[in-house]
Amino acid sequence: MHGSATTTAAVNAQSRTLRWRVFQALETAKDQSGISRFVDYFLITLIGGSVLAVILESMPSMEARYAEAFSLFEIFTVSVFSVEYLLRLWSSVEGEWSSGRTPFQARLRYISSFHAVIDVIAILPFYLLLFGLLGGVDMRFVRAVRLLRVLKLTRYSAAMNMVFITFRENRRALAAAFLILLTVMLLAASGMYYFERESQPEDFGSIPAAMWWAFATLTTVGYGDVTPITAGGKIFGALITVVGIGMVALPTSILASGYSQQLKVSTSAYQDRADAALDDGILSDEEIRDLEALRVDLGLGKHTASQILDEGRVRRALQQKHDVCPHCKQSLSPG
Repeated sequence: MHGSATTTAAVNAQSRTLRWRVFQALETAKDQSGISRFVDYFLITLIGGSVLAVILESMPSMEARYAEAFSLFEIFTVSVFSVEYLLRLWSSVEGEWSSGRTPFQARLRYISSFHAVIDVIAILPFYLLLFGLLGGVDMRFVRAVRLLRVLKLTRYSAAMNMVFITFRENRRALAAAFLILLTVMLLAASGMYYFERESQPEDFGSIPAAMWWAFATLTTVGYGDVTPITAGGKIFGALITVVGIGMVALPTSILASGYSQQLKVSTSAYQDRADAALDDGILSDEEIRDLEALRVDLGLGKHTASQILDEGRVRRALQQKHDVCPHCKQSLSPG
């Protein structure tokens, strides 16, 4: 009985070691070499090739000539993405989702994460077609869904992740801005319906019909295919055009401000780590590697990181200068 328990514990430990290795291999590489870096390059290349294949397949001449090659490449791509998803799901208990959760809860949490959803969308059309669940669906729509595989690249881009964080952190403000936009659009459509319904019954004969003009005007696109012709309609349209400039600027300013704030947070985090590393006045090789990995994770440019390090060295030098007596050159710090 004791031997059986020991064997079970050994198997569990070995399984966890293998699971940890798989998790590390699939995580975005922190170093410039190793299996994780190879996996990153391989998946990035495969994602790019898959998206390119979908684009080329939309050309009738290319599809007729290389239909079999496209089909084989799609099978290979989906097979790799499927194995990747299953391995990520299995090893997800080693990541951030496992904090205070059971393995089942951790995997459930991972399934609902953004990157996991994108991984499913990348392979879902293939399996739906394979099992005949998309009968009668326009293949152009399926091809468009397959193009969403490009979003898998966000896992390897700190800058894109920062954009998604900005959306998430400012979702309430963005929702309020879009609600205001929707309200103004309804008011604009209603007003234009009132002024133009008799003169242009085809284009403004109803509020839903007038919504096209309201949407095109408020987004400052203004195609010009539908325009007011009455005096009241022109005056009202001019007012709506001015309001539309502010409506477009509102969500843009929210995103710009949020992105700037996220960049400040990343810069502050790097600066804190750099100050801690420079505390002894020397940057070891290990500290340099850690700072470089952090820079990549935070999406900071090399020039910005170098500037932060230089400023940290200057602050450290000034601090040491003030801590030394200018006459006897002895330390002024207590003890």
